[in-house]
Amino acid sequence: MKKRILSIAASVLALSTLLAACSTKESPPQAGATTPNTPATEAPKGTDAPSTDKVKLSIWHNYSGDDARAKVIRGQIEKFQKEHPEVELDAQAIPPDGYRQRLKTVAAANEMPDVFFAHAGTTIKEFYEGGFIQPINPVLDKYPDWKNNFTDGAFGPLTFDNGIYAAPVNASVTSILYYNKTLFEQNNVKVPTTWDEMMTAVKTFKDKGITPIALGNKAAWLAQSSILSSLADRVTGTEWFLKAAKQDGAKFTDPEFVQALTYFKSLSEAGAFQNGFNSIDNTQMEQYFVQGKAAMMIDGAWGITNMASSATKEQLDQVEVTVLPSIPGGKGDPNTLSGGAGGGFTLNKKLTGKQLEAAQELIYTISGPEGMKLVAEANQIVNYKVEVDKSKVSSLFIKAYDLTQKVKFTPVYDAVLTSAGADAINVGLQDLLMKGKPEDVAKKLQEAQAKALGK
Repeated sequence: MKKRILSIAASVLALSTLLAACSTKESPPQAGATTPNTPATEAPKGTDAPSTDKVKLSIWHNYSGDDARAKVIRGQIEKFQKEHPEVELDAQAIPPDGYRQRLKTVAAANEMPDVFFAHAGTTIKEFYEGGFIQPINPVLDKYPDWKNNFTDGAFGPLTFDNGIYAAPVNASVTSILYYNKTLFEQNNVKVPTTWDEMMTAVKTFKDKGITPIALGNKAAWLAQSSILSSLADRVTGTEWFLKAAKQDGAKFTDPEFVQALTYFKSLSEAGAFQNGFNSIDNTQMEQYFVQGKAAMMIDGAWGITNMASSATKEQLDQVEVTVLPSIPGGKGDPNTLSGGAGGGFTLNKKLTGKQLEAAQELIYTISGPEGMKLVAEANQIVNYKVEVDKSKVSSLFIKAYDLTQKVKFTPVYDAVLTSAGADAINVGLQDLLMKGKPEDVAKKLQEAQAKALGK
């Protein structure tokens, strides 16, 4: 049977947003995770190495899992090693939940890896402002066909003062509402398009002993990135959030944000999530959902490649995708997903000479045309125009891609907030899902963001 070809260009938004986390969202971090035989405080090798016959180079990334996308990234790094015997490469695959904390640790000692994955938005901006990284413009200019094939806006959140500091290896789509159509049909439940319909669906599934919404918030980032980023935008609108993030004309203690947190808490109070949601991670959540144990899941596009790596075709075929429901009287556009351009590999500012040349070629091997095609065929939406063999991707990938073509994108909170602000809302949402109060969470976020910005 002839292979059908799908031309894929990921939807992007010219906003200063991130990913992630997607996911890997690219998942944001949980402090404490380390790689085998590498203490958290150990400096990466390579940058200041003494001169030898071989060029020494270190690379850190968070593609440590067994999903197809992670294997593709690691495979491209291995390909570079084979094709460049003159380079002695120290490659570290660090678990996503601890990745950002590891980078912060070595940044504090000014001992960054030579090449490393940086999340778009606030994370890479802070490395830029700290003077840790240098532009990748020379390698982009060396391969103009590659540079010009990225989708519009792909470099937006990775660009500072006209310098491009990374090439995105995937798009960041963080708030897809996945639902099990079989469970909805069997229980005669309408797929929710309004908040009242969502609460009705939650009650119906809860009464029937079925988990309404799977949640895995162990690392604290998922509730913020996948649920609140989209839900809050429906309540407050994007303009309000960007003003509050800048602390210019809006505050997180404003009534509209407290209302958004109240909507979020109402899900927990209605019993929408399974027991122990703060003790499992997003991968465990995705497995719980795709196995038919929950009717819905709010997750990023990274969940597609994670589920495709372990689920059966029958399990994937019964999964449908849509956007979160609208909010009554909300100021935001309900036909939206939170997301935008994803993160990519950047360069240590200390690199020069042969080290720099090798590092630039390493980035091209990972993020170049071949790498982008392989990542897309690993069921991952990319910010790159590439033809993908439809027979190599799952039905769920096609559904999600089609959805991204029909919606607009709004900011992901942790891609716009300061690191302190993102930490405050992540921890706050974990508390809110238990016994916390919306007003208290809003106050802590406001204080953290204002202090970080010196306001």
